[in-house]
Amino acid sequence: MPLVTMPKLSDTMVEGTLVKWVKTKGDKVEVGDILAEVETDKATMEMEAFDEGILSELYVAEGGMIKVGDKIALILADGETADTAPAAQSTPTAEKPKASVPAATTPLAPAPRAAAPATTGRIKASPLARKIAATRGVNLSSIAGTGPGGRIVKKDVENAPTGGGGGVASPAKPAIRAAHGIAGEEKIIALTGMRKTIAERLLASKTQIPHFYLSVTMDGGPLMALRKELNAMAEKDGGQKLTVNDFILLAAARAATEVPKINAAYDGDAIIEYAEVNLAVAVAVEDGLITPVIKKANTLSLREISAQMKELAAKARGKKLKPEEYQGGTITLSSLGGFGIDSFLPIINPPQSFILGIGAIIKQPVVNEQDQIVVGHRLVVSGSGDHRVVDGAVAAEYMNALRRLVEKPALLLL
Repeated sequence: MPLVTMPKLSDTMVEGTLVKWVKTKGDKVEVGDILAEVETDKATMEMEAFDEGILSELYVAEGGMIKVGDKIALILADGETADTAPAAQSTPTAEKPKASVPAATTPLAPAPRAAAPATTGRIKASPLARKIAATRGVNLSSIAGTGPGGRIVKKDVENAPTGGGGGVASPAKPAIRAAHGIAGEEKIIALTGMRKTIAERLLASKTQIPHFYLSVTMDGGPLMALRKELNAMAEKDGGQKLTVNDFILLAAARAATEVPKINAAYDGDAIIEYAEVNLAVAVAVEDGLITPVIKKANTLSLREISAQMKELAAKARGKKLKPEEYQGGTITLSSLGGFGIDSFLPIINPPQSFILGIGAIIKQPVVNEQDQIVVGHRLVVSGSGDHRVVDGAVAAEYMNALRRLVEKPALLLL
């Protein structure tokens, strides 16, 4: 009579949203069957059954938030009844969340509140509700919220008597907040778990990591010529066509083996220099971005890295990535060239110490070795480094190694 609990589906996950039940109460379940779809802080993932039997109880409704380790469902073996099942209770989580990724405050199953919330502790209210309360002199502590998790929303404040029965509301904490009511009717979009994680991690990266930046303009002509030749051969043979990013991914991984100090991370009182180059590649998805990881990228061929990238990107967009497919990156690569962006300076993806920003290969007039003005293909690659780990000279050495491989792409075929 196994009790199904919320698994820890990512290294930073402390809770998840049960998006959809795939199986329903009373269904027969086999090992490996998909029970539900769960949104973590990284992706929406399928949750498999590890036991067989009858799905007897569902403890969480679709859309409900639940902490890692808490009960989700009950599977009964043949002949068992609910009377013999274990008491419905939470299972302790495997580990505490890291301090840098605080747990969300939304409870698992919001219950109707008959009385006003306690006046101690944090009052949960939307930014718009706080603004209206401050304007009208409404004390938020005297209002029972009707939003998710008892959150006080706009209509709660509008329906409350002026003064709120408890005096003027305290001013909100000083913070940078969006202005409301300045540009017509607003659309309030709740943050998904992924969006919250992106906000928290990148804010921590930008404020806690001493970034430095450098950019290199590369000759993309040889790469474009070789790609055209290889794709023409692939078209005849029915093979897979290569993208510009495929070449750059392999070049970035190979360059990291030439300059191993770039493939490292800060660990408090030490620097970890990794033996393998695991490329994390930013992929845009519906509600943010995720970085699937190409493991041991420096050991792959051009065709292999291309195939893996296509497979991982498809899984990411289909929300089918497994935790091991987006964890363990040592260097990140983000490309906006396909969106027509010439260059940009990306934010470091912690705990890594270096990230590459790849722009578009564009045609522009250049001066060749004979001092003639000709049409050339130019590519700007930018790098952002953690100065606690990587010095400017090391980053420059890496960028020059990368440039050599991009400008002599035949080396990538060896």
